[in-house]
Amino acid sequence: METQEKFLSFNLGVSDTAVISLQHITEVLQVSLPEICGVPQMPSSVLGIYNWRGEMLWLVDLEAMLGYPLMLQESNLLSKMMAIVLENEGKYLGLLVRQLLDIEWLDIKQMKVPTAELFYPKISPFLQGYFLNDSEEMIFNLDAISIIQAPMWKIHN
Repeated sequence: METQEKFLSFNLGVSDTAVISLQHITEVLQVSLPEICGVPQMPSSVLGIYNWRGEMLWLVDLEAMLGYPLMLQESNLLSKMMAIVLENEGKYLGLLVRQLLDIEWLDIKQMKVPTAELFYPKISPFLQGYFLNDSEEMIFNLDAISIIQAPMWKIHN
């Protein structure tokens, strides 16, 4: 049985790497801050709404959602950000990340089960597991579906 899957890898925080399976990624686009329409009374990780193909797309600062320290408000960082558009059963969510790295094949059989003490508590509900790369560094495998279905969105969907 084929256990290789294609993943999009990107940076999380200053030193971490994460991947999301391509099967839940609809598109990757560049977003600039002025195009995001802020929404009041939302969690700080929610940056607002973006007009995407005529649809309203919620945009989330993935690092803030996962409990990383807030991205330094560097204007160059924020002026152009990459958004990964996730889709599950007709629901879309845009994840803003600081830098996309690559598309890579990973072997699902090599995925390790996450243990609570290895990760920020906020990450755990959204982790499928992790991989170790050639240098024995952890690559977090984020679960697109649990991110889209996170309780914080329930008020909107």
